[in-house]
Amino acid sequence: MKTTQRRAVTAAAVIALGLTVSACQTQSKAASGNPAEVSIMVGGLDKVIYLPAELTERLGYFKDQGLTVKLQSQPSGANAETALVAGQVDGVVGFYDHTIDLQTKGKCIRSVVQFANVPGEVEIVGKDAGITGAKDFAGKKLGITSPGSSTDFLTQYLAGKAGAATDEYTTVAAGAGATFIAALQNGGIDAGMTTDPTAQQIKEKGLGDVLLDMRTEEGTRAALGGLYPASSLYMDCDYVEKNPQTVQKLANALVKTLAFINTHSGQEIAQQMPGEYASGSGGAASYAAAIDASKGMFTATGVMDPDGAQNVLTVLSQFNPNVKGKAGTVDLGKTYTTEFASKATG
Repeated sequence: MKTTQRRAVTAAAVIALGLTVSACQTQSKAASGNPAEVSIMVGGLDKVIYLPAELTERLGYFKDQGLTVKLQSQPSGANAETALVAGQVDGVVGFYDHTIDLQTKGKCIRSVVQFANVPGEVEIVGKDAGITGAKDFAGKKLGITSPGSSTDFLTQYLAGKAGAATDEYTTVAAGAGATFIAALQNGGIDAGMTTDPTAQQIKEKGLGDVLLDMRTEEGTRAALGGLYPASSLYMDCDYVEKNPQTVQKLANALVKTLAFINTHSGQEIAQQMPGEYASGSGGAASYAAAIDASKGMFTATGVMDPDGAQNVLTVLSQFNPNVKGKAGTVDLGKTYTTEFASKATG
């Protein structure tokens, strides 16, 4: 089976382009000293796994901290990462594993608020795909958001753990939402990794079933052998060091939102979100159900689980070409901090 093995070359080219753009830009905002305006790119604003970003804005918690936060949406976490490296944004709401990947490339990026210690992802299989476990991935077309994304490496890990080599299946960049659903419905993919509200829509349409559920701690441990910290706010280490007051305000606002999520129903949360999120997710009831199905993934504190961070490194060291063979050189202590979230809850 042909695979998307050109992904490593593509990713390297994109990063190189990002660094070139960065060099051409004006001096970093980090030098301005605790700015009140912050730009954050989110790996899909309408994805439930990244819900805390938009919800914090809608609840007015950023404003309460004296911050003006500009949220931008980029469906692929890999592309959001590139925007941060290029200096186009101050922070990214995306998967924590990007901080490890970037450290192997000489870039210091740090998670400052950890939204979830599980991926919040599910592996969905088509009704007639003939897949009863990851052992059946060989010969199949597996959907991911994009090459080099967290869903890409998680798919590789799950397949490899079940004995399916990367050249035995095909990965397909299926995105999320409507594009993912269409790919599953039209046979473009046999299975794929996605999040809510996409997973909820597939369930309601009767197009597929959940094979692996990593929205819960139990399901994540079963699939990945431990916790897997994912959704987070990560920022350039230089920005964090130069702007601790701004970062603390961001943490204060986001941790307050995590507490809100843990004490409110999916319907109550959905009512705070933009109306187009519900209309694009099959309606208000479907969107609320999607939030209920996933909101248990969120921590109440925003604090990283250290063992989970180690498990992320273990997974990446097996299938991420940038991390493979370099696990011993990665300093996990530089990929996250609990300082700001701990102060926010204390």
